Amino acid sequence: MDERPDPSAYVGDVARAEPLGGGFAHHVWRVTTTGGRSMVLKASDRVPPDLFEIEAEGLRELRARAGVRTPDVIEVGPRHLLLEGLESGLPDADEFWEAAGRATAGIHAVRGDRFGWGRDGWLGLLRQRNAWAGDGFAFFAAHRLLRYLDEPRVRQALDADDRARLERLCARLPVLLPPAPCVLTHGDLWRGNLVATAAGEPVFIDPAVCWMWAETDLSMIYCTGGVPGRFFDAYQEISPLPDGWRERMPLLNLRELLSVLAHLGPGRGCLAQIRKILHRFA
Repeated sequence: MDERPDPSAYVGDVARAEPLGGGFAHHVWRVTTTGGRSMVLKASDRVPPDLFEIEAEGLRELRARAGVRTPDVIEVGPRHLLLEGLESGLPDADEFWEAAGRATAGIHAVRGDRFGWGRDGWLGLLRQRNAWAGDGFAFFAAHRLLRYLDEPRVRQALDADDRARLERLCARLPVLLPPAPCVLTHGDLWRGNLVATAAGEPVFIDPAVCWMWAETDLSMIYCTGGVPGRFFDAYQEISPLPDGWRERMPLLNLRELLSVLAHLGPGRGCLAQIRKILHRFA
């Protein structure tokens, strides 16, 4: 990551700037102005020039299409994004997680007519390829799994057997996964991308939106952990999942593991997890 910039370069009347965690591709602060207004500032001198613009667009799309709560976008530029300030901690209450589960089901209730999105997005600092497709299996294979094979860290970490297994798994997707409609998805849904209002209402942040299978969102929040069962129970009260959904979660989360490998290399144990999934499903 680049050297931490000065928040006052983006918010002129800063009284206090508190660094926040969670920024992989950029730096994040909770900024309080001299007038007492609280905002969240995300900034970097080295992010791609359309990264923050696409993030802001995704926040607006989730709110407009699904009616879920996202932070107000105050200002966006090629090197910064200024958002409404919200609580960084999550309420330790079933009510919060039930509301988050129902809200996620509400996102997935918005149907599309093809897979992809109108423009490519970003997952971390790598392009999320969103070219339109009528076949979800082909889309997931090409743009969510195989697309990582040419990334330098993935090319270095995966051997010939790993690559052959991944290609075999992709060919078997119609056997391994049930047919499912394309729906609006958050695209980067894990515990860290949920925050709360002061009243405890769930708020979705940092999306990588596209039209895809609902279970791709659920696989990430399920496999990355830290989310109680009431989230999934409440989700299923709105949108029951097909039988065997828990068994499919590791397979669908392979996209996230490949993204981590592509960004950070094998040092965080993701390579072992990838190989375990390949051996199980390929």
